[in-house]
Amino acid sequence: MNLLLAPMQQAEKLASPSVNWGSLTPLLVLLGTGLVLLVGAALSPRPWKRGMYATMTAGAAIAAGVLQFVLWSGTVHHGPKALVKDAIVVDGPSLFIGISICAALLLAALVTDNYLRREDIDSPEVYGLYLMAALGGLVMAASNDLIVLFLGLETLSIALYVLAAAHRKRIESQEAGLKYFVLGGFSSAFFLYGIALIYGATGTTKLRGTESIKTALSLVVETDKNRALLVVGVALLLVGLAFKVAAVPFHSWTPDVYQGAPTPVTGFMASAAKAAAFGALLRSVVLSMPELRDDWRPAIWVLAILTLVVGSILAVVQTNVKRMLAYSSISHAGFILVGIEAAAHGGESGNRGVASILFYVLTYAVLVSGTFAVATLVGRSGDAAHSLDSYKGLGKQRPLLALTLTVFLLAQAGVPLTSGFVAKFSVITAAADANSYAIAIIAMLSAVIGAFLYLRIIVSMFLEEGDAEGDKVAIPFGTGLAVAISAAFTLVVGFFPGWLLTLAKDAAGRLF
Repeated sequence: MNLLLAPMQQAEKLASPSVNWGSLTPLLVLLGTGLVLLVGAALSPRPWKRGMYATMTAGAAIAAGVLQFVLWSGTVHHGPKALVKDAIVVDGPSLFIGISICAALLLAALVTDNYLRREDIDSPEVYGLYLMAALGGLVMAASNDLIVLFLGLETLSIALYVLAAAHRKRIESQEAGLKYFVLGGFSSAFFLYGIALIYGATGTTKLRGTESIKTALSLVVETDKNRALLVVGVALLLVGLAFKVAAVPFHSWTPDVYQGAPTPVTGFMASAAKAAAFGALLRSVVLSMPELRDDWRPAIWVLAILTLVVGSILAVVQTNVKRMLAYSSISHAGFILVGIEAAAHGGESGNRGVASILFYVLTYAVLVSGTFAVATLVGRSGDAAHSLDSYKGLGKQRPLLALTLTVFLLAQAGVPLTSGFVAKFSVITAAADANSYAIAIIAMLSAVIGAFLYLRIIVSMFLEEGDAEGDKVAIPFGTGLAVAISAAFTLVVGFFPGWLLTLAKDAAGRLF
């Protein structure tokens, strides 16, 4: 009789946690739309109408973004909250980064629609993978448990591996997917091993709240043995996340994968994936392990400087625009790491650092999506025309498109009256407020070096005659709309940054 009762008693102990489904609606919208796309397309006797896949994906991105604004209103009135037994949190940073990912998803869907039909590879699978990657990114940004964070990371990563190899007619795309998969597998292993060591040192994988890593740290750091375990575990976490944000020296995959992957996918990787990874880094290390800041802050400092210098210098010697933008993306990761280093100081300067990170992530996600949207158009059929020569004469052939790309490039260079200038100024100011003057000066010098890269492209478009005089660049509606949205956002934030800076500061102050 006792043997029969034992399983029943165990079942009572394993009672499922209560779930607030309303607060999970952004995740459910992305998941549900992805499943409807894949299952519905598989069961349909004929292909869907032109543009339906992209329309559903864009609609899901808008719906998820609006729902996150609704949840933001809830945090204003009732404060941040934890869900599913504290595994997921709804607070300012998670919602702000989630909105950034949804914006990147919307722009990627608009650009991808014409691209897939132009390359004759239109299918719902790409859009389903976009949605799953965005879902993983939202989980990463909102996770309050390292195991949940790892699940979100793998959901994002696996989708991106396949997306990088999505152009079945180009060997470069297949090579990019394979490289990303192999190196990404190593980074995930480092990350998972770091989780194991942290669990061994603290006895939990929960980041914040009761019985969490944050509350256990004050006890753990008193013993040298556990402290060593914990520090090594945090170091391995940093390795895994540094790979995802393309920080030097874990950046080697970025140029090859960015160049080989389909150009709209590259834009999505540079925007959504980077936003998710920085959200995870902010939550898992900066906000949850402040007691160990003297151990991991020097590592962030070194990573930021290496990323800034290497990204800026190597970008100026490239001749392929996608590789240029890849190294530019590495340099921008360095600027966000400057904000991470500032946030690590804690206190008021730490709050300014968090706000600068959130602001930079959103503005860069929109900015880089627009840049790669233009690169998608210039790449033409075959997605191979990405050398500097392909941009020669674009100013004469497509003056408005060239002018829009100029806005994006000047914004990435940090020219005033653009969102890029405000973003760079915010992270450098945060570093200066935290008395990190050396890293702030290096960031400014890197911005000056990197400006040469963007000027090279601008000179090719307006002052040189070349390939762009031949095959005229077509501008379909979806891609044109994405470019227009990105350009408008870049200029509006550049001229009137106050409203977005206020939102970022508000989000930084609403932590679980």
